[in-house]
Amino acid sequence: MTAPDLQDAPANAKKRHRFDSVQTNRERFMKTNRMIAAAAVALMLGGATTTFAADPVKIGMITTLSTGAGYLGEDVRDGFLLAVAEEGGKLGGTDVEVLVEDDGRKPGNGKQIADKFLEKDKVEIMTGVIFSNITPVVVPLTMKAGVFYISPNSAPSIFAGEGCNEDYFVASWQNDSLHESAGVYANELGYKNAYILAPNYQAGKDSLAGFKRYFKGDIAGETYTKLGPTDYAAEIAKIRAANPDMVFHFLPGGMGINFLKQYSQAGLKDTYPLVVSTASMDERIMGAVKDAAVGVRSTSHWNLAQDNAANKKFVDGFKEAYGRNPTVYASQGYDTAKLIASALKATGGKVLDAKDEFRAALKKADFESVRGEFKFANNNHPINNWIGQVVEKDADGNIVNSIVEVVSPNHKDAYADKCALK
Repeated sequence: MTAPDLQDAPANAKKRHRFDSVQTNRERFMKTNRMIAAAAVALMLGGATTTFAADPVKIGMITTLSTGAGYLGEDVRDGFLLAVAEEGGKLGGTDVEVLVEDDGRKPGNGKQIADKFLEKDKVEIMTGVIFSNITPVVVPLTMKAGVFYISPNSAPSIFAGEGCNEDYFVASWQNDSLHESAGVYANELGYKNAYILAPNYQAGKDSLAGFKRYFKGDIAGETYTKLGPTDYAAEIAKIRAANPDMVFHFLPGGMGINFLKQYSQAGLKDTYPLVVSTASMDERIMGAVKDAAVGVRSTSHWNLAQDNAANKKFVDGFKEAYGRNPTVYASQGYDTAKLIASALKATGGKVLDAKDEFRAALKKADFESVRGEFKFANNNHPINNWIGQVVEKDADGNIVNSIVEVVSPNHKDAYADKCALK
């Protein structure tokens, strides 16, 4: 995903955060108040000087912590660090040092941070990027340096097919497949024509291409919006004029919040139902729009209530640590850390000194994922089971994303066959 370059990252958000085995203290996470928890994490990751018995594996995390989309990177970071905390500052039994910096949703910031992580800090693993305008900057630099990149979110099509790389892995989904599943779900719900819209950038283009690839009905209208608008009156007027059966959009973070509030206020939510992907209907969006989210259909590879031991441990641990429900982004950050842990365990903590072994261990993905089964396609992107969801109120009146059915099992992205990797 990508978002607009609206503002510079604040200076305090650009500070390097450090996490190491000596500083790790599980109790410092155990705050019920979210603000207290955030402050505790910031303190843990601050610039305290620590002496290591052995050099830790350095992991560089470039993510988005500021601007209106800051919660996406915050949840990726917090999910990742929860996994580190569970091992007392280690991953796979190996001491790790996680360096976290905010890209402010700007490619230039991403490049600057990547250069520093690779050249000065000598990281062996890079991760964290949320938006697909940052990925095409960070990934080539990482590949050129011979360092592994493991994505917890953004996965543009340009790196999934002919542009795949043996040292580039994705723990989330390929951009298109996230929305292909929404097209499948719309078919199953019986919709015959759809109005579709997304921001005009790589992930937005991937989203509409993915939906259209699997949706069997007609497209009543197609709109590319500006990046990060707060007013959707023009788009809503176009939807009304097109009179579709349904609407699909890719509007993550604050964009999705603003759109759904205005869409509901215009009285269109019930007339033109929404079928979207999890990026446009996550826990934070639901919490912000409240009743306006009820009835919205979406697809996801993960759900808060998925019934497996790894997910229960993750959800309970995240709530205890940060005092809030995790989003899909937090689940992806956690899985990314667990994937890295599995490879470090297999190589005895070696990364660049044992690249072939570390790469093979990543490919094997020998860890318990919060989404259940986890396996890679040949292009190092996951093969996901996509579930259909609907937002409703539970018996206590809480707004929840309820699982309806598996709509697209063992779904491999459309680009894997163009990748030369085995």
